[in-house]
Parts: sequence; C-alpha cells; structure tokens
Amino acid sequence: MAPNLFLKSNFRIYVIGFTAALVGLLFGLGIGVISGAANYLQHDLKISDDFLELIVAAPLWGAVIGTLITGFFSQHWGRKKIMLLSALIFIAGSLLCSLSTSADQLLLARTLFGVAIGIASFITPIYISEIAPKKIRGTLMSLYIMLIATGVLMAFVSNTFISTGWLHCSLISDPWRLMLGIVALPACMTFIGILFLPESPRWLFLNEFTERGVAVLQKIGCSPEQILQEKKEIATALHKKEKGFFLLKTSSPFRRVLLLGISLQVIQQITGINIVLFYAPRIFQFAGFSSTSEQLWGTIFIGIVNMLSTLIALFFIDKLGRKPIMTLGLLIMGISLATVGLLLKMDLQYHPVLANIAAGALLLFIFGFGMSAGPVVWLLCSEVFPLAGKDFGVTFSTAANWISNAIVSGTFLSLLHQFGNANTFLLYAVFQAFSLLFFFLFVPETKGVSLEKIESNLFSGLPLRKIGS
Repeated sequence: MAPNLFLKSNFRIYVIGFTAALVGLLFGLGIGVISGAANYLQHDLKISDDFLELIVAAPLWGAVIGTLITGFFSQHWGRKKIMLLSALIFIAGSLLCSLSTSADQLLLARTLFGVAIGIASFITPIYISEIAPKKIRGTLMSLYIMLIATGVLMAFVSNTFISTGWLHCSLISDPWRLMLGIVALPACMTFIGILFLPESPRWLFLNEFTERGVAVLQKIGCSPEQILQEKKEIATALHKKEKGFFLLKTSSPFRRVLLLGISLQVIQQITGINIVLFYAPRIFQFAGFSSTSEQLWGTIFIGIVNMLSTLIALFFIDKLGRKPIMTLGLLIMGISLATVGLLLKMDLQYHPVLANIAAGALLLFIFGFGMSAGPVVWLLCSEVFPLAGKDFGVTFSTAANWISNAIVSGTFLSLLHQFGNANTFLLYAVFQAFSLLFFFLFVPETKGVSLEKIESNLFSGLPLRKIGS
C-alpha cells in the first residue's frame, strides 16, 4: 500500500473509531451528572439517604436490563442500529430526568437512562474491536474510554458552573434539572454521527452478508490480500455451528472464557471507581473540605485526572501490553486507597496538610484506574470471546459489570454507616490485592494478536492466560 493511501486509510479508521466512541461521551456524562445534582434534588424532592442510594444506583440496574436485551438484538439487527438506539434512549432518558416532578418519576427516568448506558457499554466495545485492525485495536478502545472520562469531566464542569449560576437558565427553576437534562444535546449530535458509520464487517460476515462485508473492508482501506486473509480467518472462526447459549452448553473453553470475562468486569467495579465518581463531593467532605464550592471543584480535578490518565493507555496499551499496564494500575490504586483509609482515621478538618495528602491520594487512585482498569477490562472483554459467542459472552460479562456496580454503589453509604469512613476505604484497598493476584494467574496478554488467533488458541485447550500467545 502506498504511504499516502496508508495514511488516508488510517485516518478513516480513526474517524470511524472516534465517531463510535462518542457513545462513550454520553456514558461518561450519565455517570458524572449525578454527583453534582444529588444534593440539590435530595433537598428539592425531600429524599432520604436511603432513597438517594436508589436514585444513584437506578441507572446501574437499568444498565443491566439494557445489557441483557441488547445481545439478542445486536446479533440480529447489527451493531450500528443498536448504537443508534442507545443514542435515542439517552435523549429520552435525559429529558425525562429533567422533567421529573417526584422522586418516583426520577427513579423511573434514571432507570431508563441506565438502559441506554447498558446498551452503549455493550455495543461500542464490540463494534470497535470488530472494525479496528489488530495493531491499533487497543488504541481505539482507549479512545473510547478517554471519551467516557471526558464525559465525566464535562459533567463535573457543567455541574459546577450550573451550581454557581454561570450556566443557570431562568426557564429551569432547579439547577439539578439542567444538570440532568443537558445530556440530551450531545446525544442528538452523537445520533447524527452514528448515521454515517459503516456496519461491522465481522457482523456482516457472521450473518452471510459477504459482499457488504467486503465493501466495508475496502472502505476502511484494506488491500485485496488483507480482505482475503480476513475472510479466511473469519470463515475458520465460524466453523462451529453452535452460538450463544448452545456454545455454552457444548464448549468447556467457552465456559472458561465466559467466567474470565465476568470476573474481569467484577474486578473493574470492586476497585471502587464509581463510588468515588458518584459520591465525590461527600468524599471530599470526609477529607476536610467543608464548603460546597471546594467539593465541586474537587470533582473537576478528579475529572481532569481521570481523562488525562487515559492518555497513557491510549499511547502505550498497544506497545507495552495489557497486563503490565493493569498490574501497575492495581498497585497504584491499592496504595492510594490504603493511604486515604489510614488518613481518614484522623479528623482531617483540623489537619489541613493531611487533608491535602488525602485528596492527592484520591486523585492518584483515579489516575491508576484511568490508565489501567478503565480501558484494559473493556478491551480484554471485547477480545477474548469467540465470534460465534461474542454477543452472548459480552452480554453476561457486561451485565456482571453493572450488577456489581449497582451493588458497590448502592451499598457505599450503608458501609460508611456500618464500618466507618476509614475502614470502608481500607476494605477496597484489600480488593485491589486480590484482583492483582487474579490478573497474574488467569488473564492473557492479547497485544498484537488477531481476534481469530485468540479464538483458535482458546479452542485448542490452552490455559486462559496463554490464549494470547
């Protein structure tokens, strides 16, 4: 391939990857908006802490629903239509949240919004992994994670500006309504962008739309030799007639990799990342920052660190590999949470230096997650499942993510009341140690390996940690 044609095709695939990854921006906005809106809506709708936990966790249970229903429709409708559907539900859910007049209505609207998050978290990693060349698969997936982090940051910034009156609209009486409703605008833009994306070539081949699959590969710059090789590898991957549940019944390797995917997603959530994102202002209050302004600006710093840390994965995940980055990230997160836990045993309001150290450790935890567990887990789960069982495998591994997310987020305030602030953070530090051991023993390195080669290794009976060989 001529150099200028190579650059042109590379540019095209990055544009496609970026446009698909915009769904992650909506994902991040949906996660981030509640942290600034929680105090306002709790006061306005007269909500108890227990019911606030339900509202915070509602999108997570909605995401479970979205994930479980998406596998079937993704397999039959294609990846592109499902991404369009997620954008539409983001629009509807955001507007309904903003217009809610009672706590019960808000709970239902947040659950619907969560359905969109579940669909997005299911379909986007699959689409990116199926359309990206193996040499930049990790980079494009990291771009998706970076846009999730960017969405979280945008939510924190807009929350702060709305709460201070800079973006307050006289037509909207309560700040939290604008905070929750603003997501509809980027969702409309994302919907328009997705309309111009091609369908996943692997899905097209899987469903016997061979000519359309070849056309997509040509469009993204594959040479005739590359297209022929791609067709051969996919044909080999499809030699098994069983799909989904039937593959689960008949294939021990598929059962093992399904358990791996579920475990990876649980590991991502027991890091405690979402309790920090959802309850950031309250955590800064624990750390001695008493004013609302200090707490909200603290969330912005969290968002900035979260976004910038994903750049490490963006630039190095396809060079250094998945496991080295994840190992370093888990070590950073464990040490950071242990530091926060030990410092919270003191009254930090009277020790401003220690309060700043605690805040710094919290930011270091966010850095560790953004460079490792954030991108690496989603990437691995999009890589390790065989093509014929990908929709089924990603359905249940992603559902595990949201179920564990809901449990972690929905029990955080209760753990604080039961065990205290310090011991709760120390508990999550212990989780990092167990996660590190699991990653060392069972997780494969998939850097630079084609999806079809990973599948071949899996069904040849290799141990899970060697299927990326």
